[in-house]
Amino acid sequence: MTAAAETVLHRARAQVLADLTARDVAAADIVSLLEEALSKRRWWLEQWPDGAAYIAGLLAQDVQDALLETHGRWPLCPFCLDPHALSVEPELGPDPHWVCGASGTVVAPVGSLGA
Repeated sequence: MTAAAETVLHRARAQVLADLTARDVAAADIVSLLEEALSKRRWWLEQWPDGAAYIAGLLAQDVQDALLETHGRWPLCPFCLDPHALSVEPELGPDPHWVCGASGTVVAPVGSLGA
């Protein structure tokens, strides 16, 4: 793996970890889910280097899916009264953001839930 690819992976890890921390869910077992997702995306990036711009959004979705299976919905929408998880948009694209699916409101870029 190239140094540039490792930089992309570490940046994406930092972004998702920042969001986990901002929502007070960065416990050891959850960070382990992040690390597992990161190892799978490392393989994915080795197979498709042109997908580097998509890694942060994909990693956020991977962690979100893993948390849904083990801990419940994450991250919850901070605006709506009906509790629901935010979505990552675009699903496969650069510059991913957390978006309220109910209203279409952009909440924050991935990595900036605490801002």
